[in-house]
This record gives sequence, structure tokens and C-alpha cells, in this order.
Amino acid sequence: DRLRDVDGGGRRRRGDGRVEEMAKDSGSKAAKASATAGAVKGGVKKTTKKIRTSVHFHRPKTLKLARAPKYPRKSVPSKSALDHFKVIKYPLTTESAMKKIEDNNTIVFIVDTRASKPKIKESVKKMYDISALRVNTLIRPDGQKKAYVRLAADHDALDVASKIGII
Repeated sequence: DRLRDVDGGGRRRRGDGRVEEMAKDSGSKAAKASATAGAVKGGVKKTTKKIRTSVHFHRPKTLKLARAPKYPRKSVPSKSALDHFKVIKYPLTTESAMKKIEDNNTIVFIVDTRASKPKIKESVKKMYDISALRVNTLIRPDGQKKAYVRLAADHDALDVASKIGII
């Protein structure tokens, strides 16, 4: 028997550690009788086993709660490594760059290698107040990224270049 008398006072400890009151002999017989009568009246429920259609077991998808941390894991959120001052390093002033300014309404910049075309376009707009029509980029053999910024028709590259200080 998994139930044993704890202190001789009518209480017993179950196998799982819980203590419960022991029923008197007549009470336990009555409890057994009522359980049997319930089974006879209601019938014993027969459980059916689930038919498996696949040999593979897939773990059921259960509830996945979103994290609710008690404290932030970082004391200060990290700042973006590329702000618009770090994206554009400097404008290029070579002869071919000057030709681009005069002929194609395009200004040539050396930019950070991690900068994307939208970032370059955005930083040109922030720093020089000009709207870029298109940005083409290439990585030079020395490892630096060159950006050709084609200006919109309402901006003249010569005026912008003189304002920046290239010419």
C-alpha cells in the first residue's frame, strides 16, 4: 500500500508526500461502494488510441509568448555606426570627376564601404540640401567606395560643387 499511517492519529502520508486524513473502515467501504455504483451506472469509459498515419513524430506547436524582460540587457541602446557625416567621406576632385560635374550634372564622392545607395542619397540630401536623382556606386581597386550622385534637373552640379568647395 502506498499510503502509510504518519503519527497513529488517523492521518497518513501518500506516496507523493501529501498528508491526508485516513477514512474509517466503514467510510472507506462506503466510498468504494459508491465508486463501483457510479461505474456500473455510467459505464466504464473506454479510451481509444489515436491512429498514427505517419511514422515521423512532429512536436506539437505550442504557445510561444513574447519576451517581457524585467530589465534591459543593455544600459544604453547602441548608436547607428553610420550617421550621415560618416557615410560621405569627401568629394572627389579629379579631372574625370570635374568632367562629370560639367557634362552629366553628377557629383562624385568617396563614401564608406558599408553605405548603401539609399543611405548615400539620404546623407547627400541632409548635408547639402540637394535632391539626388540616382546614385551609382563602385568599389575602387584600393578598397574605397566611389559614389556617382546624379542631381535632379532643378539643381545644377556646378553651383553645388562651388558651394561645397570643390571648384
